[in-house]
Amino acid sequence: MTYGALYWYYECPNCGKKFKYATDLFTVFGDDFGHCPECDTPGKFLKEGAISKDDREFVEVD
Repeated sequence: MTYGALYWYYECPNCGKKFKYATDLFTVFGDDFGHCPECDTPGKFLKEGAISKDDREFVEVD
């Protein structure tokens, strides 16, 4: 069993940045949830889950 935040992982189709949002931030970001922190483009959804081995590749948006 794992404990901790659940993330949605994205890659920006515009600038290529990889980023993640903790799912408990749905209400904070509203319609902007999943948007790239660099260029504000909606990201391409890659996966959902807890922290994984490739987690360091993704910038956390908070």
